[in-house]
Amino acid sequence: MLKTHRPRAFAAWLDSRTEFTPLARQLLRAYLAGLPFGERYRDTAELLLGELFANAVQHGDAPDDRRIEVRFSLVRDRLRIEVHDAGSGRPSVRSSSPDDECGRGMFLVDALAERWGCCPRSGGIGKFVWALVAPSYFTAG
Repeated sequence: MLKTHRPRAFAAWLDSRTEFTPLARQLLRAYLAGLPFGERYRDTAELLLGELFANAVQHGDAPDDRRIEVRFSLVRDRLRIEVHDAGSGRPSVRSSSPDDECGRGMFLVDALAERWGCCPRSGGIGKFVWALVAPSYFTAG
């Protein structure tokens, strides 16, 4: 009998600094490279991960020595991205004017993710924000 294996979940702890946002995206690209058709998630997933990670760094009220955890997993045919932090604030979609230079991160997450949400972390410290990414069936070129 032929056995199929589900891709494993991936998790990593990164320093809570904006300089680690590119590393988070690089880890996501490496995870997706190991998935069949992983490239179908890449563009949207990288953008969403970058926004969620940056939000955790910029808006987190946790002590500076706390780290941010990123998790990736495939749930059926959806990529689940999670960003865990020790902060107490919850993200929200807010409106911004055309002249605003920031504040559009969760607007993008809301527009591009199939679904997203925020949940308390087990143990009662902090939260995690998750987003589901549907595969794209369109390729450039």
